[in-house]
Amino acid sequence: MAATATAPNPTPGELQTPPRLLDVKGLQTHFPVKSGLLQRTTGFVRAVDGIDFHIGRGETLGLVGESGCGKTTVGRTILRLIPATGGHVNFDGRDVYQARGEELKKLRRRMQIIFQDPAGSMNPRMRVLNIVGEPLLVYGLVKSREELRERVETNLVKCGMPKAAADRYPHEFSGGQRQRIAIARALSLEPSFIVCDEPTSALDVSIQAQILNLLKDLQRDLGLSYLFISHDMAVIQHMCERIAVMYKGKIVEEGPKTQIINSPQHKYTQSLLSAVPIPKPPAPGQKKQRVVFEGGAT
Repeated sequence: MAATATAPNPTPGELQTPPRLLDVKGLQTHFPVKSGLLQRTTGFVRAVDGIDFHIGRGETLGLVGESGCGKTTVGRTILRLIPATGGHVNFDGRDVYQARGEELKKLRRRMQIIFQDPAGSMNPRMRVLNIVGEPLLVYGLVKSREELRERVETNLVKCGMPKAAADRYPHEFSGGQRQRIAIARALSLEPSFIVCDEPTSALDVSIQAQILNLLKDLQRDLGLSYLFISHDMAVIQHMCERIAVMYKGKIVEEGPKTQIINSPQHKYTQSLLSAVPIPKPPAPGQKKQRVVFEGGAT
């Protein structure tokens, strides 16, 4: 009898790797610098300068770095809110930058964003019912005002808000409540992937924890994938399975959370980790070592 070929057993790391939902290859976003009376282009700011990463289904990738390193530009370029200069973004087997018309509309439904400043992303003259329900109306997913209200109230409750919030205006809520409303809006179209663009950086520490736990609960219940953008390494540690460290438009280090936290290779990563506050002060005679990164080659 002929021997039957068998596939080699996967390693433990392979067993834990979820199937990919998002693939980013060579992503570039350059902004022109104009000068002179005629505003001629004299150079470019390389906000994103050729980066690669992927995100699995139900996974959170943390993108961390200092302000101005290009993190937010990455998130917005992936969603085509900012035009890419180069590179490819593949979402669930589809080329995002080649999509047009109805195909692009379907992709946008599955890819949403939560902005850093919830108040700035909401029309102050609109009630919450219309803010959260507008995506449903744009996509024609509700047939009546009653169905719209029911869907909006369901999403608000899912995000820890009372149904009565639907009839109020954004200025009547606290920062944490407004962020919950923004999350409810992002969930309206039942997306698979959400860019979380520093969603807790403007909130008090106690409120931050509530919003982070809400995002984790929603991910568990709905199978969401996140690109979680932050400058706070402590928040990234809490939220993410994998971490990508960004500096001057490039990803300088990427890997599983335990590897990045316990054995950082790049000095910039070491500097970010050394800046994380420790829960209790060091013992007498001891001092936490601060790693200072002076910049230079990435």
